Amino acid sequence: MAMLIRFTPSGMSSEQYDSIGQKLQDGGHWPPEGLLAHVCFGSSGNLRVSEVWQSRDQQEQFAQHLMPVLQEAGVDVSGEPEILDVEGYFMRDASSQAGD
Repeated sequence: MAMLIRFTPSGMSSEQYDSIGQKLQDGGHWPPEGLLAHVCFGSSGNLRVSEVWQSRDQQEQFAQHLMPVLQEAGVDVSGEPEILDVEGYFMRDASSQAGD
């Protein structure tokens, strides 16, 4: 079953978000298998991230690559993310570059 996960890191800036994305791409970990949607929103210094995944296992596998990059960037992810089962979804092929 698909799942939605909401991350509320403390004080994440646009610069941190962009740097993390670049490191994940450079390492061949972005976009990860099983990720259906990724949205970063809010204002710099208070960014949030929501994602829809095909399965919890796929998200947990990606987290093994993500967590060290977050720690290296100084992003505080000490709080537990909110995880919800997804009843249904529709995704249109679209994307933006960070900062657009």
